[in-house]
Amino acid sequence: MKIQEFIEEIQKSFVGNPQIIYKVFCALLAGGHVLLEDIPGVGKTTLAKAFSQVLNLECKRIQFTPDVMPSDITGFTMLRPEDRAMVYQPGAVMCSLLLADEINRASSRTQSALLEAMEEYTVTVDGVTYPLPDPFMVIATQNPAGSSGTQLLPESQTDRFMLRLSIGYPDEEMEFTMLSRKNGLSEPTSLRTLADAATIREMRKKVAAVYLDDSIYRYILKLVRATRERPEISQGASPRCSVALTAVSQAAAWVSGRDYVIPEDVQSVYIDCVAHRLVMSSQAKRDRISPEMALEKILKDVQPPKLKVES
Repeated sequence: MKIQEFIEEIQKSFVGNPQIIYKVFCALLAGGHVLLEDIPGVGKTTLAKAFSQVLNLECKRIQFTPDVMPSDITGFTMLRPEDRAMVYQPGAVMCSLLLADEINRASSRTQSALLEAMEEYTVTVDGVTYPLPDPFMVIATQNPAGSSGTQLLPESQTDRFMLRLSIGYPDEEMEFTMLSRKNGLSEPTSLRTLADAATIREMRKKVAAVYLDDSIYRYILKLVRATRERPEISQGASPRCSVALTAVSQAAAWVSGRDYVIPEDVQSVYIDCVAHRLVMSSQAKRDRISPEMALEKILKDVQPPKLKVES
């Protein structure tokens, strides 16, 4: 499967920045999860559904509301009348691609029900552990903090998302395309299937084999550790972030057609991988310094290594 062909197929349904498609695909290949944060109506749900169709992955969608229970996600056991046996009834999480829509409208208890699935790729119900399908990925959407009926995700959960992305408003031409499709002027054809679960597993093996020089490892460490030393950041990125940044950098390199990582691969995903894990200081909040602004400074301050590519 060619990456450009994949992006073009997704764009038949999702009208937006191709970089968003590229980064979600990188997270999938790196074995991570994605948080799409934006205002309503910019195509977050459409993007997730398009991915499931093109990749032929079983997709389930759960619309989070305050009355959604943890058992709706993980499943539950019930008594089977015929033989009086306790039987596990799978929840929404038993799929390859889980679309968690408007996750920050649910209660903290329900949000936390996703933690084990996202980190361990298993769910435990009544003391019994059940493995999730391979591959498994969560694409969660949330409206910005402060929107009506929303609450902040707990830090332990945001840290488990490999990337946080913002789709943003479409430009004029993109919005024209959206309008013409909705009015039947240029209705897109149905999406083709370009891969399946076995293909994704094979691609993940190739991504994991992408080479990183020691200087790239050091560069990643410097970028992450710098977040713990900046005065405007009260809580920096955890070691889990270092692991995630390494994995998604490998995916970015592979998607670009290389079997080795260069500094540009790390830089292309650094802010999306790190920003949502930071807690800014009170002074930074008063000065309106965002995590993204702090990370831009770090990228400028930390010198990338110069790799020698043998011909």
